[in-house]
Amino acid sequence: MQKNLLPKDGEVYLTEGFFSSSEETRLFTALKQQIAWRQEPIKIMGKEIMQPRLTALYGDAHKMYSYSGITMKPAPWLEELIFIKERVEAFLEREFSTVLLNYYRNGADSMGWHRDNEKSLGKNPTIASVSFGATRPFLLRHYDDPKLQVKIDLPPGSLLIMKGTTQHNWQHSLPKRPQLQEARINLTFRAVAEK
Repeated sequence: MQKNLLPKDGEVYLTEGFFSSSEETRLFTALKQQIAWRQEPIKIMGKEIMQPRLTALYGDAHKMYSYSGITMKPAPWLEELIFIKERVEAFLEREFSTVLLNYYRNGADSMGWHRDNEKSLGKNPTIASVSFGATRPFLLRHYDDPKLQVKIDLPPGSLLIMKGTTQHNWQHSLPKRPQLQEARINLTFRAVAEK
């Protein structure tokens, strides 16, 4: 495991080149074409808006996942997703039931500040985040001290691990990059409790 990238109250680790360049290119193309991408409305402070990205949920049957007023039912695992999942699980020596995918079509797509602290993820969840496509900056800020921030560039083929008390104490986001034309696909593997 790499050095912890958070100064306190959590654990975040980055492994670059977790997937080779050829694997990354193949998987990005396959996921872009095969995933059933959707643009969902979400509720933020009582207002319903369309998410500024495309999403999909795949995983074990009955492992529903809810956030921001959305409840997603997982589609069955695809061959490429199983390949990625098994590589991540072998590295971390733990199993995941679900993967939430985000497709950022260009730099205009983004993800606002949030914590992955839903009850269905349990206490101190481990979340494994795999990136394909364009390099994008991933920001974290301390929940009680928002001036304390960490910026991590996520290159294609990288694996980011968030664990320990990270989801209690830190928010994260993927800001807009208006000049960026290239797409990015991100997969976040989670262990979701039975509903």
